[in-house]
Formats: sequence, C-alpha cells, structure tokens
Amino acid sequence: MTDASQMIGAMAARARTAAAALARLPATATAAALVAAAARIREQAGAIIEANARDLAAASGLSAALTDRLRLDGARIEAMAAALAEIAALDSPVGAEIDRRTRPNGLVLARVRVPIGVIGIIYESRPNVTADAAALAVRAGNAVILRGGSEAVHTNRAIHRAIVAGLSDAGLPADAVQLVGDQDRALVAAMLGAAGQIDLIVPRGGKSLVAAVQDGARVPVLAHLDGNNHVYVHAAADPAMAVAIVTNAKMRRTGICGAMETLLIDAAYPDARALVAALIERGCALRGDGRAQALDPAIAPATPEDWDTEYLDAVAAVRIVDGLEEALAHIAAHGSGHTDAIVTADAAAADRFLAEVDSAIVLHNASTQFADGGEFGLGAEIGIATGRLHARGPVALEGLTTYKWIGRGSGQVRP
Repeated sequence: MTDASQMIGAMAARARTAAAALARLPATATAAALVAAAARIREQAGAIIEANARDLAAASGLSAALTDRLRLDGARIEAMAAALAEIAALDSPVGAEIDRRTRPNGLVLARVRVPIGVIGIIYESRPNVTADAAALAVRAGNAVILRGGSEAVHTNRAIHRAIVAGLSDAGLPADAVQLVGDQDRALVAAMLGAAGQIDLIVPRGGKSLVAAVQDGARVPVLAHLDGNNHVYVHAAADPAMAVAIVTNAKMRRTGICGAMETLLIDAAYPDARALVAALIERGCALRGDGRAQALDPAIAPATPEDWDTEYLDAVAAVRIVDGLEEALAHIAAHGSGHTDAIVTADAAAADRFLAEVDSAIVLHNASTQFADGGEFGLGAEIGIATGRLHARGPVALEGLTTYKWIGRGSGQVRP
C-alpha cells in the first residue's frame, strides 16, 4: 500500500466514523452547525481574503474566467456565508419517506431517504465549492473529503478552518469535513481508487478533470461535464425578448457553466442582424457559419471545433439553421447535455423542443444562466449532473442521499 493510499484510507476511516455520528443526530443539529460555520466564515473573512490574495498572486497563468472564479472579496465571502445559512434553513431530506405501499399479505414497505455516507469532492479554481460542498454534504448527513486545486490551496485551507471551527462550536465531529492538504496528484488517484472507503466521487472542474476522474475511478462518479449550452432563437421569437435572453445567457457571467456557448438562429427569424449586433456591442467575439458571417463583418469563420467548445469567455459560436428540426439535430450532435433553451412564442415548437432535447435542463423563454441550484430553490449546489443515473441537473441535498426500504410486518413468512 502506498503512502497516498494509506493517507486517504485513514481519512476515509475517520470520515466513516463521523458519518455514523451524523446519522444519529437530528436535523436541527446539522442546521445549527451550518449556522455556526457561517458565523465563523464571517468572523474569519479577513484571513480568508489574505489567503486568497496569496493564491491570486500566484495565478498569473490562469485564464480570465478561472481567475474570476478564484477571486474572493467581501461580497463573495458574505454570499458564501449566506449560502451556508440558506442550506441550514432547508428541510433535511434524511428520513423523508419517498413512497409507501401495503402488500396483500399486510406487509408495509416504505422507501426512506438516507445519507450516501462518505463523499469525495475533487474540484478546481472555485474556493466557494469548499463551503458549498461541505454544507450540502453535512446537511444531507454525509461526511466529505475535499480535494481542491493547487491554484486555490491557501484559500481552501482558510475556508476549511472556518467551517471546522463552526462544526466544533456546534458539537459536530470535525472529521465530518476533511481537506486533503497535500497537492500531490497521487492523493487524487488514491481517492479514485478508494472503493469501499469512499462511496461517491463528485468532480467539479473542466472537461479534462472530469474525464480524468471518470477514466481512473473505481468509486461511483457523479459527473458534471462541460456546459456547451445552446440558445435557439425560433422564427416566432419576440425580438426584444430574444435580445434580452441571448445577451444575458452569454454575457451576464461568461465563465460559469450555465453560459450560452452556441447561438442557433432560425433562418426565418426576421431580426438576426440585431441579435448578433447586440452581442458584438457588449464585447462578445462571434464565430459563425457562412450564413451567420453574412449578418455582420465582425463575425469570424467558425471551425468544426467551435461547435463543441465551452469557451467560458466572451466568445460564442453562431449558426443559422433551417427550422426546429435542424436546431434539434445540431444540439443532439454537439450539446453536452447540460442546459439548452428555445426562445419562441410558438407553444407547439416550445413543447417539442422541451420534449426532445436530452439535456439535464431545458428552458423555454429563459436564460441558460438560470442553471443554478440556488435559482432552482435548492440552495447551493454541489454541481450540475449531466448523466442519467441517480441525480440529474442541479445536485443539492436530495442528490446527496440514497434510499433504503423499510418493511414493517406482523409475522409474515413467505410461502
């Protein structure tokens, strides 16, 4: 056994003990602990900002999008603390009865939500994930092992110290939230190989990170793939609404996974020039097919790779499509199953789009930037799952639980 696997094994064993302790606590106890953790984050905001400054000083090679994700200020730290308090105020799913049935022999069977157990989170750039993941895991009765990226190492440590202090203030085991303090990549491999010790791995980061986790994991993975999101402006779209949705979907925050990356414009839509001009005026570089280029000389030619690219920047691909059928085909061929939207006043077209686009989130007349657990009323999210099993879309408290069957009988035996 390597030193890395020994270290992760020891952390997982402590996490398992902490998870068992959490399972015995009432929901009020985890709520109180998260409120205490929020107070500690506010109290230690200065130390967190100082740690973040050290990380930013070493972040010269990061893209603008990743630097924006890394950067913390007073407002973002307050939002982090507020998110913990909001999660504390949510109803815990643990113990909730999903369904109940009584068999002809009188045996009563119920499905009840229970914690998953020990969850490993592997993530990049976003120090807020340290707080969000810890809070969601604990509120759902799980222990968590966090492994953040090297670019946020000092920030993650500072946030982790504040959270653990809050848990301890409330009498919860400190081992419920552990941070892998060493940036050795062998520790990531050890987490991925910790079958039977870690119950679920959740990767948060770019496409390469998620792919590496999926390729190397012997532990089940809740995958969050890239957000190659589309907005399709249908022929019957209201022009003012189309401009508002498209510019918001792309430019509100270009570095988040809910940002629009490809704009599809119906060939019969009457105001295509105004639509692309609105993006260009807001500083978005466009890359289009031949018909899109004809709309504005500022549009550069698109390459085949552009249709499959998550830019996370003020760049978007534009394609003119001949109707709903072609839009659906393009999304099926190039989408990542994250979030796609249609803008139209045609109810039938909207219904078909919502039914046939196979993405975790599908929207009608709304910006793709609503792809967020908070906007869904779920509190903070641990990620947006783009697969088809266990959980899909924004993964919050319910997504971090499983269920067990509970049977209550009166002496039944099977013939």
